[in-house]
Order: sequence, then structure tokens, then C-alpha cells
Amino acid sequence: MRALYFKEIKSFLTSIIGYIFILIFLIASGLLHWVMPNNKYLYANLLEGTESNLIPFFDIAPFILLILIPAITMRMIAEERRTGTIELLFTRPISDLNIVLAKYFAGVTLVIFSLIPTIVYYISMHYLGSPVGIMDDGATITSYIGLILLGSVFVSIGLFASSLTNNQIVAFIIGVFLCFLFYSGFTLLGSFVLLGNFDSVIQYVSLSYHYDSIMKGVVDTSDIVYFISIIGLFIFAALTVIKTLKK
Repeated sequence: MRALYFKEIKSFLTSIIGYIFILIFLIASGLLHWVMPNNKYLYANLLEGTESNLIPFFDIAPFILLILIPAITMRMIAEERRTGTIELLFTRPISDLNIVLAKYFAGVTLVIFSLIPTIVYYISMHYLGSPVGIMDDGATITSYIGLILLGSVFVSIGLFASSLTNNQIVAFIIGVFLCFLFYSGFTLLGSFVLLGNFDSVIQYVSLSYHYDSIMKGVVDTSDIVYFISIIGLFIFAALTVIKTLKK
């Protein structure tokens, strides 16, 4: 598993794919939060805000990631299927679960790499506040934890989507759709108040419900369990698909 994990990491960092992912994420978030003027409907410029915090960044980052993450995970298994190298993986002394986990953790590692440079945002807002350091450090830290968990879920969804087909574009479309559905789709559906008390249950299934909870500065056990459960669900689904390919 370790060898495959490092092989996946190397494939990201020795090709342009990984760097494009990181650069696009940083450029998009940088332009939206430091350069472009406020837009009350879509994003907020951190320098034009009345409070010293990174809430606008943590609000928009999930929407950037739910597009970018499927773009890097779409090739993980789909490309192996298209080129036939998936058959070679099956012949190696590594279990199907370890194959899936190695690719999954490689994707999560790339997401973490892309978030590390954004610590500059935190340092900047920390010193730009009046007085210096007035921002809520605890809520910022938990928000980063929530964003990593959210990104990890998107990786598991993207990996599952990649296992369904040998066409990377199809895998990308399925991945984006599922990421959006689980992040915002259920929230929107529950907000229509069509099913009475069941609407709150639908909203609870939404990733944004638990992500917003963590952003408030409290890491609740139920939220962690929820994220881990969704990750486990999609990893199991991807594993099931891979097992069918061996038959």
C-alpha cells in the first residue's frame, strides 16, 4: 500500500496535474478574497470586511474544491481501466482495499498540500485586525479541520466516480454532481419545506450542515462521525465496484 501511495503522490508532483490543482485553488481563492471587490451574493473581499476573520474564505472554498477535486480524482481508476493497468494492479500482492486506500490518501494529501499556503491568509488577517490578534483563532483552526474533512469526503466521492467508468470526463461530471448533491443539494431540498418534519432529516444529511457546525468553533463528535461515515460509504462503494471488475 505504501508503495502505491507514494507512486500516486509522485504522479501528482512529477506531472503538471498536482501543481495545476494547487495553483488554480490558490489563484481562485486569492482573487475572490483579496483582489476582487465585494459581491454580496457570491463572495467577500477580506480587506473590505468589518471583522477580522476568514469566514468568507471558508464559505467559498468548498465550492472551489467540489469542482477541482473531481478533476484530480477522475483519472485515479478511470485511467487505469482505460489503459488496462488495473489488471496489473490486481496481480500485485496488495489487497483491493489497500489499492483504494492508497489512491484515496494520495488525493487527501494533495488537498492538504493545497491548503497549507492559505495559512498566509490567517497570518495576514491576524495582523490586520484592530487590535492585532482580535480574530477568533479557535474558530479558524476548527474551520481548517472542517475544510480538510470536507475535502476528504470529496476525494472519496471522486474516487468512487472514477471507479464507475473508464472515461475521465464522465467520472468528472459524476464526481461534481455527487459532491454538489451532498454539499448543497440536500440543504436546498430540505429548505423547500415539502416533507414537513422530514426536511430537517434531509438537511442533516447535507455536508454543509456539519461543515457549518464545525466552522462555529466547536468540533462535535457527531460531526466527525458523520464525515468519517460518508468517507467510509464511498470508499466501500468504490471497493465494491473494483471487486466486480475482477470477475
